[in-house]
Amino acid sequence: MKTHSWNLSPKEAVALQRRLADQVVAEDRLGQVHFVAGVDVGFEEQGKITRAAVVVLRLADLSLVEQVVARRPTHFPYIPGLLSFRECPTVLAALEKLTVTPNLLLCDGQGIAHPRRFGIACHLGVLTGLPSIGVAKTRLVGKHGPAPDKRGGWTPLTDKGETIGAVLRTRIKVNPVFVSTGHRISLLTAIQYVMACTTRYRLPETTRLADKLASGSKK
Repeated sequence: MKTHSWNLSPKEAVALQRRLADQVVAEDRLGQVHFVAGVDVGFEEQGKITRAAVVVLRLADLSLVEQVVARRPTHFPYIPGLLSFRECPTVLAALEKLTVTPNLLLCDGQGIAHPRRFGIACHLGVLTGLPSIGVAKTRLVGKHGPAPDKRGGWTPLTDKGETIGAVLRTRIKVNPVFVSTGHRISLLTAIQYVMACTTRYRLPETTRLADKLASGSKK
């Protein structure tokens, strides 16, 4: 696992994002996927404590294999576009607690659908070396047309002439999600895995279960 200093000013964090974005691999470099992990972050004590949750599911039947929570003091301020510097240290601590290594991470946030093409899914992917996907509830950057109102229908999310993600309809007549490459996976393959992890809810099971664990009460 790679690492870098987390004691950075916002200006230094932006510069680091620009450098690390060059290391993102936006094509398929993943082997067989047996275990998928959902990653989400919540906060306790009015934001003073970051609570990161990771759930590992078996892809074949989406059964729960393992779940872990890590808590760390929050050191980086809330700044849109730099959320990974606030959340990643605790997520990495949670990932280190796993006994089952996932083959793919689905992160509650952006991948390359980010102003500097380096959202939290990219950050985690580059540091861990794991293939990763950003599955966000809202758009951070880019433009798009309407997503087809059918399960699995999608339309490109573009920014400055570049396709940076997909606006994906996981359920009919329900708001779409925003899918983008994190690391070591193409957009089309990312869409396939998000749909494979989605049942009757808007969010994939990885995200849904991680979100519930991240926002739950203390254990």
